[in-house]
Amino acid sequence: MEFDIIKSLVNEYTHECASTRKMLERVPMDKLDWQPHEKSMKLEMLATHIAEIPSWVSSVINLSELDFAKTPYVPQKVSTVEALLKIHDEATTDALLSIKNTNADVLKNETWTMRNGDIIYFTMPKIAVLRTWAFNHLYHHRGQMSVYLRLLNIPVPGIYGPSADEQG
Repeated sequence: MEFDIIKSLVNEYTHECASTRKMLERVPMDKLDWQPHEKSMKLEMLATHIAEIPSWVSSVINLSELDFAKTPYVPQKVSTVEALLKIHDEATTDALLSIKNTNADVLKNETWTMRNGDIIYFTMPKIAVLRTWAFNHLYHHRGQMSVYLRLLNIPVPGIYGPSADEQG
């Protein structure tokens, strides 16, 4: 039986984005300026960053590069949990559709570049970019969010099983 990378990616991202959504549902909108340390992102920046990351999936699959000189990053502003979830839900829907509509050859054989004009940050096969920049990057920041929630005394949802706040 042949391994189906597309099915595997869809299953993983579906699960992970559902877990991410549970985290975003708990963002306290009255604390958007809060940060645990002066070097840390403010809660609003971290939450919107997490909500937007799934939008990167379609960019990786459908484009050959991201050039910040041509498309500077401008984080979205949110004032409600509903707005935050809308960003995440739309990005996740688009991400999953992009994964379903691609194939293993594109992921293995085509490269993707992140640059800022003449400065190239990296060029890698699309599958590597998906795994590191679009999937693992999301999981990393979601972990940060769990710490923010804990420090704000907000119950942390279970991700890979029960949390200290949600037993079973």
